[in-house]
Amino acid sequence: MQLRETEFPRLIIAALRGGSGKTIVSIGIIAALRGRGHSVAPFKKGPDYIDAGWLALAAGRPCYNLDTFLLDADSIRRSFCFHAPSFDVALIEGNRGLYDGIDLDGATSTAELAKLLRAPVVMCVDCTKTTRTMAAVISGCVQFDPDASIRGVILNRVAGSRHESILRRSIEHYSGVPVIGAVPKLGRQIFPERHMGLVPTPEHGWAADSIQSIARIAAQHIDLEALMRLAQAAPAVDTVCEKPALDQPKGRATTVEPPAARIGILKDSAFQFYYPENIEALQAAGAEIVFISPLREDTLPDVDALYIGGGFPETHAQELAANTGFSRRMRELVEGGFPVYAECGGLMYLGEELVLEGKSFPMAGVLPLSFGLFKRPQGHGYTVVTVEGENPYYPVGAEVRGHEFHYSRVLRWSGSESDFVFKMQRGVGIHGDRDGLVHKNVLATYTHIHALGNPGWASALVRNAVAYRSRRSC
Repeated sequence: MQLRETEFPRLIIAALRGGSGKTIVSIGIIAALRGRGHSVAPFKKGPDYIDAGWLALAAGRPCYNLDTFLLDADSIRRSFCFHAPSFDVALIEGNRGLYDGIDLDGATSTAELAKLLRAPVVMCVDCTKTTRTMAAVISGCVQFDPDASIRGVILNRVAGSRHESILRRSIEHYSGVPVIGAVPKLGRQIFPERHMGLVPTPEHGWAADSIQSIARIAAQHIDLEALMRLAQAAPAVDTVCEKPALDQPKGRATTVEPPAARIGILKDSAFQFYYPENIEALQAAGAEIVFISPLREDTLPDVDALYIGGGFPETHAQELAANTGFSRRMRELVEGGFPVYAECGGLMYLGEELVLEGKSFPMAGVLPLSFGLFKRPQGHGYTVVTVEGENPYYPVGAEVRGHEFHYSRVLRWSGSESDFVFKMQRGVGIHGDRDGLVHKNVLATYTHIHALGNPGWASALVRNAVAYRSRRSC
């Protein structure tokens, strides 16, 4: 493996904490740069679908996630250096605070990603009710880890010109970091929020208008030329600039040739949480992808397997419950060995019912589970599971890394303990310390996985689809 020194403009938008406005600022910067004719490659640090969807919409191209818990360093560098160099600039939105991570060393932090990719950091700071103190905060961030390369500051939620002036002079004088933008408090809510983030773009009918509004604000209040100079000053990265290995299980290679099978993916405003690499990995393993919507179609089309990602089935519970033809066909196929892999919202849909404010909405009825929704997260964060039982998609003994974020939990379960094949080492799961519910060729879990961090997942789903197709044709 020969490393290659690669130079291309890039930067990371970071913050002191979650809720500082870095997502909206990042969307505005991307859209404003695009409006000036620049091509932007968007990336999101951390396990996130919603912010990534907005960044992708602003850039007009897919947003790839870079996560130092789910992926190893080589996979991150390969993915980034494959997708970024052909664009004028790569912009990575960080997550949480710059140095926040899951351990004392901050191994999963935005700062560590910045160092891995040698990317300049621009801090987006919420300046509400603070002035000179922010200079001390920025100075502390610079000194905490000089290798994190903080090169600029964008002031957010500034109260007025006097507020901006004090902040700008204080930060530049005491920390030596230039202020390259000052975004005022927005007079109205441009981007609606749900739970702990923005509403997903497929549910937001005026998403394009929102992006254009924040693009105008970014162009007016942020020095885009200064941002580009910072990005262009990024040092070279030593890496292999080849397409990342999307699905190569250790010890064996994928042998099928496309199109080996047709895999359906539920994709609409109810089911929308998919990493681009997961879909690309299925294609690389030999699948023809067919997008399906139970909100628009009354039955399943002719496919050999199904992948159901996460989303918000609760916001479409009535429509999903009403589509009895789709759910009936799903049950019939599953009993005949139809392969299904489901995550989070997909797990909820495969259950018997979804209870919202005391009202029951029948779901697909594939699994003997009843779900309810709650005001607080019932599972939130990274997961680590050990595969302890036989199943169609993972070898026994394997460790699977992923993440969960759900406000639902099981109200009633009438299955057997042996139906669960995952033991939770980290995270909440479905029941007790168990996750990964198996029924025939169905595996449903609260854990979301990233294909680059779980080689072999996609080829396993394709193999099951090919076997199902063969049985049908006999």
